[in-house]
Amino acid sequence: MAQRAFNLPNMLTYARIVAVPLVVLCFFLEGTLKSSDFARWSALVIFIAASVTDYLDGYLARAWQQTSNIGRMLDPIADKLLVATCLLLLAADTDHRGGIAGWSLWAAIIILCREILVSGLREYLAALKVSVPVTQLAKWKTAIQMVAIAFLLAGPAGDKIFPLTTQVGLVLLWIAALVTLYTGYDYFRAGLKHIMDE
Repeated sequence: MAQRAFNLPNMLTYARIVAVPLVVLCFFLEGTLKSSDFARWSALVIFIAASVTDYLDGYLARAWQQTSNIGRMLDPIADKLLVATCLLLLAADTDHRGGIAGWSLWAAIIILCREILVSGLREYLAALKVSVPVTQLAKWKTAIQMVAIAFLLAGPAGDKIFPLTTQVGLVLLWIAALVTLYTGYDYFRAGLKHIMDE
């Protein structure tokens, strides 16, 4: 059991969870929530590294036949922790205009609500011994989400190099939110027949 818990795919998942407080720390380097250019680039590097582990841990677990219950449990949790933390940080950072604020908050709220609702649905269906497989569209949703957050983490620092960095991030965030709504409905529709049978 210990060997499975500490295989490389699971270690990558643990690293993604450790990345969450590190991203937060970047935004608090000066003692208060303030995103200097250095803080944003540092957070972006950590986020990209963590996002890469999201692909690698699943790929390696399947390729090396090292799938485990703890990996299956922690992998989606690590993803949600990383996404939720970044969205909250970006919404809380009011020092800069053009981030997640105003109407853009709705995109973040849609994404967060969907993640909570689908997690609750999965937990309920798991108790009924019903598995809900991840669809290809849901994987694309995650990819768009990650790219959007990467652009938004760069934000004002990225705008100095590529002026549309923040705007691209916001557009992608809305696209991710719309895909999130569709995939959330898709999961709910798949689970609804099992709920009604009860």
